[in-house]
Amino acid sequence: MANAEHYIGLMSGTSLDGVDAVLVDFSGDQCRIIGKSFLPFDQSLRDRLMAIQGAQPNELHLAALLGNDLARLYAKSVHKLLDAERLSAGAAIAIGCHGQTIRHRPETGYTIQLCNGALLAELTGTIVVCDFRSRDIAAGGQGAPLVPAFHHSVFAHSSVHRVVVNIGGIANITDLNGGKALGFDTGPGNMLMDGWTQLHLGKPYDKGGAWGRGGRCLGDLLQSMLTDKFFSSKPHKSTGRELFNSAWLNDHLSGNENPQDVQATLLALTATSIAQAVNAYCKGAKELYVCGGGAANSALIECIATELPEMSIASTAILGIDPDWVEACAFAWLARQALLLRPGNLPPVTGAAGPRVLGAIYPA
Repeated sequence: MANAEHYIGLMSGTSLDGVDAVLVDFSGDQCRIIGKSFLPFDQSLRDRLMAIQGAQPNELHLAALLGNDLARLYAKSVHKLLDAERLSAGAAIAIGCHGQTIRHRPETGYTIQLCNGALLAELTGTIVVCDFRSRDIAAGGQGAPLVPAFHHSVFAHSSVHRVVVNIGGIANITDLNGGKALGFDTGPGNMLMDGWTQLHLGKPYDKGGAWGRGGRCLGDLLQSMLTDKFFSSKPHKSTGRELFNSAWLNDHLSGNENPQDVQATLLALTATSIAQAVNAYCKGAKELYVCGGGAANSALIECIATELPEMSIASTAILGIDPDWVEACAFAWLARQALLLRPGNLPPVTGAAGPRVLGAIYPA
């Protein structure tokens, strides 16, 4: 029998590495992780997801097949999570599933996250809530970032001005100033660094930022990349692989750069764009907490600290949630918000016309 305060969150992001799954207890409106698991994407699935990011023949059919394959993988991750905790199917009230973003075009009124929610509900015997971004976009918002609402719920302090930086494929910040919250995407997080590492080292990411740390930041290249109008545009704003991709990077390269120096410069781009956003929109903040995969990149964290010398910097682990699992927890929380008919967005963050209950619900 499902516990009234247990929810599962599933997150697969722009890094295309796999599925984070968490079982969360929200008793007393707190957020306590009971169990967690990670299921990697195989290379075939990763390649097909990368290919569907751009236009191709028969893409509607291919996207539907991918949605089914992802639902099966999400279901497998749920069963793995529950088995590890020796719990039966249906131990949670609902599953909050972000799905896999393949298009994010709020300026044209839509966003697409692949997940066959009906199939996932069928395979798990559990209520599924997914498609969280569309309602916010329908209300005139960006549909992203959505995690600031969760950050506000669990990390805000009544008297301490904090910033939470989520560094996944894309980086976003949440400014928590008393009862107020502001948030937006700042630009690339790990995505460009990961792609460059894969291209030149054949590895999915630069562990600890070791390769980038050994390179030299190319000042002219960094300034060229920072001239992109996204960085100077004002919130509300969100972005993704549609903008920050290998073609974008190649447009800024001469072709004669040392690859390790380019990696160092991409690291500096992530750190600098985050620091510039904090300086511009989070004035007076004293504490910065990092979550997402970028929290494990010590070279990146050191670069951010150099850019923001007046701030104390730590991971969200100090606040009670391991940085690797914050986003998955956020979608468990969003599922709970949906079933309780509570808003899941923050209009000052996304630009929506008002608070909205987010998500499409598929009964068990």
